[in-house]
Amino acid sequence: MGVLNVTLDSFSDGGHFLDPAQALGHAQSMIAEGADIIDIGAESSRPYSGAVPVSAEDELARLAPVFSKVVGLGVPVSIDTMKAEVADWAIQAGAAMVNDVWGLQRDPVMAEVVARHQVPVVIMHNRDAADPAIDIMADMDAFFCRSLDIAARAGIGRHRIVLDPGIGFGKTPEQSIAALAHLGRLKSFGLPLLVGASRKRFINSVVPSEPHERLGGSLAAHLLAVENGAAMVRVHDVAPTVQALRVADAIRRAP
Repeated sequence: MGVLNVTLDSFSDGGHFLDPAQALGHAQSMIAEGADIIDIGAESSRPYSGAVPVSAEDELARLAPVFSKVVGLGVPVSIDTMKAEVADWAIQAGAAMVNDVWGLQRDPVMAEVVARHQVPVVIMHNRDAADPAIDIMADMDAFFCRSLDIAARAGIGRHRIVLDPGIGFGKTPEQSIAALAHLGRLKSFGLPLLVGASRKRFINSVVPSEPHERLGGSLAAHLLAVENGAAMVRVHDVAPTVQALRVADAIRRAP
């Protein structure tokens, strides 16, 4: 899953792809490099303080000039939003999946929109604030149980659900590392797992670095995430990630 942020303040590439032509070109490049899905977001959900809330109207204004063009490139497009109104618009414009960073728990209409359109949904674990005292895996279990109950009551089939541990969201760097280390525990839900560790701040806690300097850490995290059960990774750097995953797979399959 390649990341396309049409935002002003995303932690890694905010403001780079606000221009529709640049956004479309970036999507084309990621597809050429091997992205199977393009995930488009128009509101920063940066996993630490500083993100500026965006209205649904502003989100739609950023998406409208480019969304249908990216859909026209021929790969599935995911809409990264926590707002049901934006998700509904995007699905009608061709989105194949909803990526909700609040796991159906922030907008009370989101589950109904997903169910009505019968599209897959990524349910991501999140918290309003990090609490270093909690067992993050136990918190994740409880969160996903609530989300899955919401999904079931709305009529969303389990075959349409993907779980995301939400690396960096409402977590200390140590908790993000623990979530990656114990990712296999989430396989008990019997659902596909998505991991987005690309350029995240926990890498800086291990090796001090700016977001654009975290490719090595991102590759390490995603390779281990796949080893621990992730079916999909959400990345900024598609070509290096595809290469790393293919080489790891070739080594794994060698006689």
